[in-house]
Amino acid sequence: MKVFEILNLHKEILGFLQTVGIRVGDVRYIELYNEYRRLLGNGEKVTYIVASLSGRYHVSERKICGLVKLFQKDCSPYAV
Repeated sequence: MKVFEILNLHKEILGFLQTVGIRVGDVRYIELYNEYRRLLGNGEKVTYIVASLSGRYHVSERKICGLVKLFQKDCSPYAV
């Protein structure tokens, strides 16, 4: 399958993702966010979680805060 064929097949969902501010590359941060939620659920403080994940995933603390905000964003068509 060619790149064009994949894009053409999924153009609606990719267009929607782009509209709500999601980049395809954000998929690599899913495990980071899962771990963030787990630690938060365990009662850890946000500053500790962000610092810990920053070191473990080699991502800046600012990037983690941005990802958390993005991943918590409502994606309903009415929220766009």
